[in-house]
Amino acid sequence: MTFSPYLREGAHVGLRPFRQADGPEFTARAHESRELHRPWLFPPVTIEEYEPYAARLAGGEGRAGFLVCERETGAIAGFVNVNNIVRGAFQCGALGYGAFAHAAGRGLMREALGLVLAHAFAPQDGHGLGLHRLEANIQPGNTASIALVRGAGFRLEGLSPDFLYVDGAWRDHERWAVTAEMKVPGGARRTG
Repeated sequence: MTFSPYLREGAHVGLRPFRQADGPEFTARAHESRELHRPWLFPPVTIEEYEPYAARLAGGEGRAGFLVCERETGAIAGFVNVNNIVRGAFQCGALGYGAFAHAAGRGLMREALGLVLAHAFAPQDGHGLGLHRLEANIQPGNTASIALVRGAGFRLEGLSPDFLYVDGAWRDHERWAVTAEMKVPGGARRTG
């Protein structure tokens, strides 16, 4: 049996948890990607910002963070985080994600999002998150992000005015969601 560093892996990417040791690579990639991310996203660009960010994503019941790594090289291509996980009758989490500039437009995040959905909807006793629903709140002008979730089978559920404080102002966000029972592109269901 071969050891894999990934929780889930596809043809081109693997998902693994954040580690403190990833700080230098993550922050260098985030710094290189500022133009790509602005004004939508502000990932940590210094080690001082990265350390508490990674610690929050690695140690808590209310969130799970995944680095998206290229399988051939192990290079960090981006990240997908499941935040604000609510249990009980809701079983829902909110997605946050970003590609790094060197990986943008190559389909890596589309593959990674599919892996995260499989992990999020897999039962907890099978080492998944056991969620029923994932949401993505996206500013209407962020066409790349909207295309990503639409392609992954999310449905548009509405608009939330003044939803999040981003880049110095309260911004409207479209609410996109997918549930474990929904059919995905290709006709399969998102279970297990």
